Amino acid sequence: MSSFFSRYATENFIPYSASHAAMLAAMVVLALLLYCFRSKVHNHPILKMIIRFGIILGLLAPQIVLYYWYTIQGLWDVRYTLPLELCSISQLLAIIMLFTRSRLLYQIVFFAGIGGALQAMFTPDLAYPFPHFRFFHFFIVHIMIILAPLYMTWIENLRPTWKSIWITMIFLNILLVVVGGTDYWLDANYMFLRHKPVGGSLLDLLGPYPYYLAVEEVIAFVIFTIMYLPFIRWRKR
Repeated sequence: MSSFFSRYATENFIPYSASHAAMLAAMVVLALLLYCFRSKVHNHPILKMIIRFGIILGLLAPQIVLYYWYTIQGLWDVRYTLPLELCSISQLLAIIMLFTRSRLLYQIVFFAGIGGALQAMFTPDLAYPFPHFRFFHFFIVHIMIILAPLYMTWIENLRPTWKSIWITMIFLNILLVVVGGTDYWLDANYMFLRHKPVGGSLLDLLGPYPYYLAVEEVIAFVIFTIMYLPFIRWRKR
């Protein structure tokens, strides 16, 4: 148990190792199950409630344990541990969305949440390998961020629109100003708005600061448009 919650990892996380592949497989299987049984769940109020609150629990419980872990390990630092990364914000919005069934939050979480969480799943910024707590926290939370808007789409029958893409882009730019201001105030680097990760990342392919921020906006818009394409066909049908 001590190694499960230890502050230091004895080994490094290896991308696309067996444990990483298992988490990717779990994401795909859970999404497929949600899709395949969407009609049955939609027509079964108790099952519907169990799944909705199960996703909420998957979003909320690991985060509570994370802040407990920060505290007992003496890692709490406003420059690094505030929930100001895109996926952390999407996580909070997903919880509120599931509680309130908000159509506005659904549009944002569908694009920003799924887009950001998928990127995190395939290119994890993670130091702790299986079976450390941080490994499970990282993958459980990101899988639930993806499942939350899929649940709203397939079970609650909400759908994004072309306007949803622009709503999400506006939200992200407001977020850029708010988080960027917080970064400047705290001398932090949430969302990598002040500089790229020191250890190197995919951002290295997008040009120097601050140009990579503009390139990220273009990439986000393209990804959101691709995500919306299946709904164009659905609306025509």
